[in-house]
Amino acid sequence: MFLLAADASNPMSVQILPLATAVVVALVTVIVLSLFVWPTIAKGLDERNEKILGEIKAAEDARANAKAAQEEFERKLVQAQQDADTMIKEARAQAQKAADDLRARSEAELAELKKRANAEMDAARRQAVAELEAHAAELAVSVAGKILGRTIDAKDQKALVEQSIKEFASSGR
Repeated sequence: MFLLAADASNPMSVQILPLATAVVVALVTVIVLSLFVWPTIAKGLDERNEKILGEIKAAEDARANAKAAQEEFERKLVQAQQDADTMIKEARAQAQKAADDLRARSEAELAELKKRANAEMDAARRQAVAELEAHAAELAVSVAGKILGRTIDAKDQKALVEQSIKEFASSGR
């Protein structure tokens, strides 16, 4: 059945030499491919697979880190807003306290100025009254001296002035 030279009229006839050559070439090709090419291809595919898996893991890690950073940023933003609110409240309280202190100090200074002005006015009034009394007493002594027709010396004049001042002060003026 298997002949070296096949009958050309029979489609089922097999030629052994070309068949054996084809089988040997196929076996050598499979052996060479399995020893040299497939391990290199498999190694390259494994490396590529590991690289892709590593990149996927790195991307997942980066996404997790980004999410954590975003949460931290949002937490810090809320904290910063709270700190800013606290600082604003403190600044307002300090400004109010400074305004109150300034108002109290101004009122105290104003009261002191009023007190001093009143004291100065009282002193000036007393001095003016004393000068007026002294002048009135001198005038009265001078008039009395002219009426009496005699000269009143300094000692008499002083005594009359003092007596007139006492009488004028006791009269309630």
